[in-house]
Amino acid sequence: MNEARKTVFAGTSIKSFDFLVYSDTGPNLIIDVKGRQFPDMIPGRAKRGLKTWENWITREDVDGLGEWWGVFGPGFWPVLVFAYWLRGDPTHSPFEDVHLFKNRCYAFTAVGLEQYVHAAKPRSMKWRTIAVPSGQFSNLVKQVSQFM
Repeated sequence: MNEARKTVFAGTSIKSFDFLVYSDTGPNLIIDVKGRQFPDMIPGRAKRGLKTWENWITREDVDGLGEWWGVFGPGFWPVLVFAYWLRGDPTHSPFEDVHLFKNRCYAFTAVGLEQYVHAAKPRSMKWRTIAVPSGQFSNLVKQVSQFM
């Protein structure tokens, strides 16, 4: 457990979130960003063994965002944003909105915490991680802009 990523609030230690986004048109967002890699999906090559849509998170992530949601209240919505570093040609990926930063291509997707947890399955009991199966996750996520 990384104590540097925790905040003391009301006498208890809560895992920190990454961004608080205030919106004029929808709910305000409590965002936790998860960085992952997305493999090169070269057309015509066997995709067996490729870890596309990697999306595991820890139970501490879930608990922390849930606690912050309780702190901020109903005008806020906890959201997980997955930032994918595209490991190949962006045209080989399923992403339409790709961003170039320091000669690397990235794509972002988002999912509400409740939706994610409802679909998630245990991944590792030892590491207390959960994940949504890749095929289901790819249908569950939205563009980040759809949350704003």
